[in-house]
Amino acid sequence: MTDVTPLAEGYEISTDLARIDAGKVHRWLSTDAYWALGRAREKQDRAIAGSLNFGVYDTASGEQVAYARIVTDLATFAWLCDVYVDPAVRGKGIGTSLVEAVREHLRPHGLRRILLATHDAHGVYEKAGFANLPEPDQYMALFFEK
Repeated sequence: MTDVTPLAEGYEISTDLARIDAGKVHRWLSTDAYWALGRAREKQDRAIAGSLNFGVYDTASGEQVAYARIVTDLATFAWLCDVYVDPAVRGKGIGTSLVEAVREHLRPHGLRRILLATHDAHGVYEKAGFANLPEPDQYMALFFEK
C-alpha cells in the first residue's frame, strides 16, 4: 500500500502518522469503544507512537473517519487493534476496506499471522479472511492488574 490508497465513495486510507487526529482517536476509543473505555490520553498517544497507524479520511473535507493500528515486528507477527469507524459513516464498507488495506499492507512482509480480538465484529474481519483460531488452547495471555 502506498501512503494514500483511494476507497470508493470519496474516502482514502493513509499510513501517514502526521495525518492522525490523535485527539479524535482518543475520544472515539476512550468514550465509545468497549475495549478502551476510560483509556488515558497519554496512554493512547504512546500506543499511537509505538504502532503502525492507519487512518481513513473523507477526501472532500480531509476529516478522519476511521482508525486502526498494528503492533508488529514486520517479520513474523502482527496484532491488529483499536479498529474504529465513526458512527456517522458506518455501513459504507469503510471498516472492511480498512481491514483489507491493513492486510494488504502487511502481506509483502511474510508474516506468519495477524491476530486480533473482537467481541462483536466477526463479520467484518471474516470478509478480510480472518477466522477463529484453529487451536485456541495453544494461546495464552498474561494479564497485569489494572
